[in-house]
Amino acid sequence: MNIYNTKDFGTLIRKRRKELGYTQRYISEFTGFSISFISDLENGKSTAELGKTIYLANMLGLDIAVNERGSKW
Repeated sequence: MNIYNTKDFGTLIRKRRKELGYTQRYISEFTGFSISFISDLENGKSTAELGKTIYLANMLGLDIAVNERGSKW
């Protein structure tokens, strides 16, 4: 899936979390991140911390790749 903005990324995170049956509270307890951070991320708030965001995506089993447009990689 291509991500064009923070809203797209947040939607993807929320969808994956729900697929796994995790609540925001469970993620918060597991990672130590606040529920408000998780909520802000899922709602596309653009000020979410990048390090936490990448960690959370990886914890949910998502790989993040950045490719040049038109790249075959």
